[in-house]
Amino acid sequence: MASAVISSSRAATGRLTDKFGRAITDLRISITDRCNYKCVYCRTGNDGAQYSELPIEDYLRIARVFVSLGVEKIRLTGGEPLLRRGLTGLVRELSRLRTLDGEPLDLALTTNGHLLEDLAEPLRDAGLSRITVSMDAVDPDKFHRITRVPGSYHRVLRGIRASRAAGLAPVKVNCVLLRGFNEDQIVAFARFSREERVIVRFIEFMPLEEDRLWTPESVVSLHEIVEALRSFRPLVALPPNTASETAVRYTFDDGLGEIGIIAPVTEAFCGHCSRVRLTSDGKIRTCLFSQSDHDLYGIVQRGGSDDEMAAFIRRTVDRKEARHHIGEPGFLKPSRSMVHIGG
Repeated sequence: MASAVISSSRAATGRLTDKFGRAITDLRISITDRCNYKCVYCRTGNDGAQYSELPIEDYLRIARVFVSLGVEKIRLTGGEPLLRRGLTGLVRELSRLRTLDGEPLDLALTTNGHLLEDLAEPLRDAGLSRITVSMDAVDPDKFHRITRVPGSYHRVLRGIRASRAAGLAPVKVNCVLLRGFNEDQIVAFARFSREERVIVRFIEFMPLEEDRLWTPESVVSLHEIVEALRSFRPLVALPPNTASETAVRYTFDDGLGEIGIIAPVTEAFCGHCSRVRLTSDGKIRTCLFSQSDHDLYGIVQRGGSDDEMAAFIRRTVDRKEARHHIGEPGFLKPSRSMVHIGG
């Protein structure tokens, strides 16, 4: 792993920006495209899929190059990242990296929570900063219907509580809303946020699923979510945490609970996008809805240097799309589904 060390002179070449002037500070790394759930808005539910993932050391090397170019936030995703052997070791090594300003990385992980109860404390001890749990219902039967894994709800709930107890607070809980499946859970999640002391974030359903079920009518919009929340209690808007915040944030009139709404379909935030993604097989995706991948790992496979990787990353980021075109005439769904891109 010594070859992965990045010199300070390399950092002097400047921070990553795209041709629209957006600073790229957020990297999402999918460390596997395997998953132990078969959620209806993501997987087909069929077995026999072919999976791809890189050695942990190669994800670490790639991450170091990105950090040398100005990345300040890394989120580990999947698939389901808790399935990867060597995960805590990867987190430990990443937590030792420092940004160009000498600060620790903002190191986060997104998980379905099924294996989280036993791993929350080890991940915290390894240096994980934050955790997000995907959870699409607070009703056990409805949760089973969405995940297609029996008995999963209570395991996820225990994982959320274990994360909070381990000090990974504030725990974020992401709920993808899909009309006909779980739009009736909005108020229940508001109560859940208040009772469990977690941040709940509702996400509009995007056309990223394997089964290609998405239609504009399947989207539960930001406006609908806000109206449902207001039927529960008066809302109070909260300011964004950062300029590139993707969620519109609210609390309630008594200050208890926090809700975020991520609305890439009806209220796109592409103009201040700060992120790129690395797929589990080592390809850069500059947008969730890109029609092409950029094979960074190919440089590793042919023995390329870190400098070559950095130059490739710069060229790729410079071609980052201005925005997505969901719902517009001629819109094409991305060439890969979400489980293969990384959340």
